[in-house]
Amino acid sequence: MFSKDLLSGKRILVTGGGTGLGKAMSEGFMSLGADVVICGRRKGVLDDTAKELMDRYPGRKVDVFGVDIRDFNAVDAMVEEVFQTGAPLTGLINNAAGNFISRTEDLTPGGFNAIANIVMHGTFYVTHSVGKRWIARQLPGSVISILATWVRNGGPYVVPSAMSKAAVNVMTMSLAAEWGHYGIRLNSIAPGEIPTEGMNARLSPGQKPGERAAKFNPMGRHGTFADLQNLASFLQSDGSSWINGETIALDGAQGLATGGNFYSVMRDWSDADWQKARDLIRGQNEKDRSQRTN
Repeated sequence: MFSKDLLSGKRILVTGGGTGLGKAMSEGFMSLGADVVICGRRKGVLDDTAKELMDRYPGRKVDVFGVDIRDFNAVDAMVEEVFQTGAPLTGLINNAAGNFISRTEDLTPGGFNAIANIVMHGTFYVTHSVGKRWIARQLPGSVISILATWVRNGGPYVVPSAMSKAAVNVMTMSLAAEWGHYGIRLNSIAPGEIPTEGMNARLSPGQKPGERAAKFNPMGRHGTFADLQNLASFLQSDGSSWINGETIALDGAQGLATGGNFYSVMRDWSDADWQKARDLIRGQNEKDRSQRTN
């Protein structure tokens, strides 16, 4: 879709870049000439991803940081090292997230904070840390945050995520206006269902990947990594230099047709259905926890 050197000279930080959507976007940027920095809590997974991508795209570089974005001091130290040890960043992808389905009355404060501290606090910490360095160095930059169409119409059964992503949506609009005169742009992408292991295990436990989208999406399919790579690459390119403060839905119009949320699917679930979902989500959490080094 794009010329192979579209992002030549770019260096882009992708949070949660070791797996899923973050890995896919990192690969898309590298295929168009960019170098990337990926961070996350599972250092071993990040290292494996970096080796895989650099083997696939000789001459391109992937820097890796094992960091918990919920820790502001750790984030700021990482970003300082990124700026000191290589070319300045030109872009940031706020992709790291956490989510799980739950009846809101069943949530604990710890469950709520587990999502809000990553999605809202962590996203702000990284954006603030990168943005202030762009401003101090008089450098332009492009920030993309990965949201959901729930920011427009609510997210029953994923209230902590919907609230947190709505906050990031407001941050996007606010800083687009505040930082625009520095040459810093902020936009967001609200993807529909793009199946990944973590997403499917926590949001559609027990279902085949893409099963819900095939039934409810107006275009009869789920999204693909290529769909997201194309849009994210465009927003990181110089060709989108006057797009600022926007949230773009990438969902085949599912949000317009069905609300794009879980209400119609889960409103009639029994206690047994919710217990089964909790058990499946707990299993995925334990698998992820075993791969963390910090």
